[in-house]
Amino acid sequence: MIDNNKYALLSVYDKDNILTLAQFFIKNNIKLISTGGTYEYLKAHNIPVIEISSITNFEEMLDGRVKTLHPHVHAGILAIRNNAQHMQKIQQHHIKLIDYVVVNLYPFFDKVNTDLSFAQKLEFIDIGGPTMLRAAAKNYQDVVVVCDKNDYGQLMNNISQNNVCLEFKRYLAAKVFNLMSAYDGAVANFMSQEPYPLYFTPSLVKVQSLRYGENPHQSASFYKSTTMNGAMNSFVTLNGKELSYNNYKDVDVAWKAVNEFDQPACCALKHNTPCGLAIGKTVNQAYTKAYKADPTSIFGGVVAFNRIVDVATAKALVKIFLEVIAAPGYDPAALKVLQVKKNLRVLKFTTKPQAKYSLVSVDGGVLVQSEDEKLYEHLNVVTKAKPTKKILADLLFAFKVVKYVRSNAIVVAKNGVTLGIGGGQVNRIWPTHDALHRGKGAVVLASDAFFPFDDVVKAAAKAKIKAIIQPGGAIRDQDSIKAADKYKMVMIFTGIRHFKH
Repeated sequence: MIDNNKYALLSVYDKDNILTLAQFFIKNNIKLISTGGTYEYLKAHNIPVIEISSITNFEEMLDGRVKTLHPHVHAGILAIRNNAQHMQKIQQHHIKLIDYVVVNLYPFFDKVNTDLSFAQKLEFIDIGGPTMLRAAAKNYQDVVVVCDKNDYGQLMNNISQNNVCLEFKRYLAAKVFNLMSAYDGAVANFMSQEPYPLYFTPSLVKVQSLRYGENPHQSASFYKSTTMNGAMNSFVTLNGKELSYNNYKDVDVAWKAVNEFDQPACCALKHNTPCGLAIGKTVNQAYTKAYKADPTSIFGGVVAFNRIVDVATAKALVKIFLEVIAAPGYDPAALKVLQVKKNLRVLKFTTKPQAKYSLVSVDGGVLVQSEDEKLYEHLNVVTKAKPTKKILADLLFAFKVVKYVRSNAIVVAKNGVTLGIGGGQVNRIWPTHDALHRGKGAVVLASDAFFPFDDVVKAAAKAKIKAIIQPGGAIRDQDSIKAADKYKMVMIFTGIRHFKH
């Protein structure tokens, strides 16, 4: 005869609230089967429980690697109750039907980011747990499967109300496959040594449901990587509201931009594009220069620093409306100044940018590319005029900034300050005119890509630019070099372009 008792299989690494659930099952005449550490834990708390080896008639072995991988377990989970042939086999082999599977996994997500060795991390790849979860989720119409301890309460409530409906079972089963896709993705990324494997499997977990996306009619959420502690998933919010979708995008760019520099740097950013970026001897000097570069566009923007913010800088920051301030730290007195503005988001970053790949979604797919980490291939002075040490420093400063401006991108600068920024246009001369118009007094010009014609050089000469840095590589490069020589300008080719679309 088939055993008509109801059984729940409990096997959890995270024991939080498992005693409450176990006691509830016992109260509702559901017998418990358990494994290894969970069995010992329940026994220690005087919970009546059947050890898994009593079901399999086989001892746990290989340091616990093999304990549930057995037909008496998986047949009890996978058997379809209204299938006569399945039930005949269950009766023939005296298998107990398992009605509830409650499993959470070894904490691979947590351990993969630690300093453990490869071999030690390997031991946190769960095998038996995922196998039981998948089996139960596939047979969700007959088996209730729980992989998230946050669902214990709803499960107990539904059982109490005799309302464990098919819709609820399917919801729980879907959570299993959702978890397993991320879990397997994390393991695949850990094991793989290919930069672009056949199947690209990012492993992400939702951190925050956002109020809206780029615009109020668009929904959005923020997901963080389960396998990388990057800058944007490890900062601490010290003040202000939750970040919005646009805040996340803007802070990401601003934080990356300031970390291009060894000197104290400040980046003011609006709509994902720097509006003022400067380096200085101090944080306050860098901020003052960045602010003066474009005091209009900074309003309602994001400001990032690569140094601890002091009181003097904090007092200057609160004089204008800003959405977000990002920095590696704040003097205690400076933080008090900033916290006067209740809605101002003040972020403390503990990690420098470290992503190796960037992802962009397209309709029906995702584009994956390596991050733009290389500034130049070479510094080839192609003109008769040669740069001074000071001019070269400004050229490299401007070329670092141009990486973060939408193409076609032009940045003009002087003394480590952006004076004019132009970008996001469909040709190169328009952003050139924009940057030069706003950047009066600039001495250097940086371009993210080569010049198809010599019009940029002529416009720069008219604005008294002394030196240009650009990738080179155009068919008509010689026209631009000839024009630069005519106006006694310096021009440097880098061999690397920095499109940002």
